[in-house]
Amino acid sequence: MAPAVSEREHEQARGAIPVSLACCGLIGTMVSDGGTVDRAYAEAIATQGVFLGTAAYAKCMAQVHQARGQSETEVLRAMFPENEARAQAAQIALDRSFCDAVGRMGATPAPGAVNAMEKMARAGIRVCVITAFSRRVLNAVLDNLGWWDWINLALSADDAPRGFPAPDLILTAMLRLGVADVRETAVAHDALNGIMAGTRAGAGIVAGVLGGAHSGDRLQLAGATHLIPGVAYLPELLITVGREAPEQPGTAPQAAPTGQATGTSG
Repeated sequence: MAPAVSEREHEQARGAIPVSLACCGLIGTMVSDGGTVDRAYAEAIATQGVFLGTAAYAKCMAQVHQARGQSETEVLRAMFPENEARAQAAQIALDRSFCDAVGRMGATPAPGAVNAMEKMARAGIRVCVITAFSRRVLNAVLDNLGWWDWINLALSADDAPRGFPAPDLILTAMLRLGVADVRETAVAHDALNGIMAGTRAGAGIVAGVLGGAHSGDRLQLAGATHLIPGVAYLPELLITVGREAPEQPGTAPQAAPTGQATGTSG
């Protein structure tokens, strides 16, 4: 008697790869930024004598906006390339500032984030949240939100040799959660570095989340296969598109529904 063939094997045979893992950016994708990132960086570089109103400040903050999604260590090293001690001191200040802000004001879920996690859990899709910040910041945010029961894995910039746009963190999530095929993974992120990481990791769906760090045009140029107005739209995308045959090469990525939010310039 021939061995039974699973539903997953049937779908793979006809060219569809069901999504089993969603890797989602934390700040800006699952959690509203509200200016916290800029304030934390501004306070961090102020400890190194870089103050609001100076050309050096404008240059540093432009680097922050361009590098959203990259690890805080890499961003600060680029700001202070001549002095590792200054970069490390700024990183300590950054972590303290961010955690203090979470302690004072709390963290705010992006609209529909909790409902999205609930829908993905019901669909059998595991959730990994990934942040460019340290483990200390990651724990502070998730503790404040009480999200530990909603997610299967949480990764910080401390958990892989390289941060975004390298694929290391997404590949780490795949390995830790036992993903058999990289195409079973979806990545959702609001910054181009997160989109690039998803593409480099071979994720089957790489969704650009609008209204965050970078514009829809930049997310598409970075390799987004789809654009969604917010993380609330992610479950429907994964449950429907993830079970359809892949688009043919050259097919334009799906745009956000007409009349929905658009991204801000990064």
